[in-house]
Parts: sequence; structure tokens; C-alpha cells
Amino acid sequence: MEGAGIELQEDTAATVEDRDEAGMEDKEIEASEGNKKTMIPGIIYLGHIPPRLRPRHIRNMLSVHGEVGRIFLQAEDRFVRKKKKRSGSNARDFTEGWVEFRDKRVAKLVAASLNNAPMGTRKKNRFHDDLWNIKYLHRFKWSHLSERLAIERQVRQQRMRVEVSQAKRETNFYLQNVERSKKFSKAERKKTAGQTEAEPKNQQWNFTQRKTEAEIQTMKTSSGSGDKRRIQKRMELAEKAQEKSQTSKLLLHKIFNAA
Repeated sequence: MEGAGIELQEDTAATVEDRDEAGMEDKEIEASEGNKKTMIPGIIYLGHIPPRLRPRHIRNMLSVHGEVGRIFLQAEDRFVRKKKKRSGSNARDFTEGWVEFRDKRVAKLVAASLNNAPMGTRKKNRFHDDLWNIKYLHRFKWSHLSERLAIERQVRQQRMRVEVSQAKRETNFYLQNVERSKKFSKAERKKTAGQTEAEPKNQQWNFTQRKTEAEIQTMKTSSGSGDKRRIQKRMELAEKAQEKSQTSKLLLHKIFNAA
């Protein structure tokens, strides 16, 4: 009986120890879960993306400082891409980017330590001469970025719809004017054809007939008589002016002689 009691005491002690160990493990799991819950993701903004830099390069360079989540790089505009294609280069570059860290404290440290620092640690690195342009976005969430991209996409689609509708209106207006001009030209042709068929005898020729010699002589004589009349008028006017001057001289002579 004494041996059985000792065994029971040993079994109870073992169960108590097992319970204590299980409780400790549960507390550690709860603490780790609490730490995970307290981890809030943070987002940093990349203002400069050098050529040929891809998301995998950014992940490799920034994962050294902490756990990196989602990465988004804004592609360059379409007209810039078209210019590059015309010049002969088919490389696709990016203008700006956003990087999400699992912990916002790590994101703040990365933004404070790596801003204006060289991207590559080694001289052989392709991006050694480029500098980081990083800014921590306070109270910025990934949903804000997705909303902004959705709004930009909607604005772009609406602009395209407006341009397409305007182009359709212009083409329809042009086609309507072309059809009207065709109708007007047909109506004018019919009118001209009907006039030529109805009045073929009343055709008038636009030409000037040469004057005869008698008409030419009469014109010369009329012009000569007109010149004579003009000369006579001028002579009469001159005589009148002389008479007026003589009368004025007589008056002056009388005035001065009287004085």
C-alpha cells in the first residue's frame, strides 16, 4: 500500500509539472500572438526609381532591414514610352513606388537611415551611384493607394470615352456635310441640264463688237468740240478775273488820291 501511495504521489507531481509546462507554452504562444497583433504595417514612398530597377531588386535591398510586404511601382506615361520606342529603346521604366513593411517601426527606421544614402553597398552594383529618396507615409494604408489607383483608372477611362465620343461626333458631322454637298451638286446639275434643254435657242455670246469708222470719227469730233468749249470757258474766266482786278485798282487809286 505504501508503494502504491508513492507511485500515486509521483504521478500527481508529474501531471502538475506537465500542466505547468503546458501553461508556460500557452503563455508564450499568447505573447507571440499579442506581438503579432501589435505589429502594424507601415508604408514608405520612393520618389526616385532609377532605370532598370525592378521590384525584385527593391525587395532584395530592403529585406535586409526588415520583412517586406507588398511593393508597387508606378510605370511611366504612355507618351514617354512611345517616344522611347520611336528612338529605338524598348525598356520600361518606373517613376515612383510604394513599399510596405510588416512593422511600421522598421519602416520609420528605414526611411530615416536610408534617405539620401547610396542604393548599392558595393561599387560593382549597378545602382551604386543612385541615392535613395525615401519618405515614411504617416497614417497611410495600402487601401488608400488602391483607391487612388482605382480613381486614376476611372478618370483615364472617362477621358478616353470623352475623346472617342468627340471623334465620333466630328466624323459624323463631316460625313453629313459631304452628303449635303453631294445633294446640292446633283440639284445644280439637274437645274443646268433643264435650262439647256428648255432654252437652247436663247444662247447669248459674250463678246464686244468692233466699232465702225463712222463711230470713231464722230467720237473724235465730239471730243474736239468739247475741248474747244473748255478753252472758251477758260478764256471767259480769265477775262472776268482781269476786269475784277482793274476795278480793284481803280478803287485803290481813288482812295489814295482822295487822301
